Amino acid sequence: MANGFIIIFSHILPLILGFFSILLMINGIMDEQKPVTVIGVILFLVASLSPFFVLPLFL
Repeated sequence: MANGFIIIFSHILPLILGFFSILLMINGIMDEQKPVTVIGVILFLVASLSPFFVLPLFL
């Protein structure tokens, strides 16, 4: 059961969050909307750092 969670939190979830964060950053920069850009940057940081905090809980 833990193997499914490991794959989700190490491969699938960061990819999806990273994709949407890049879309938000591009949209925020092109439309000159700072809040959207900041949300994109925060989401990117969450996507890149979350596996390091979540995966040790399952291992």
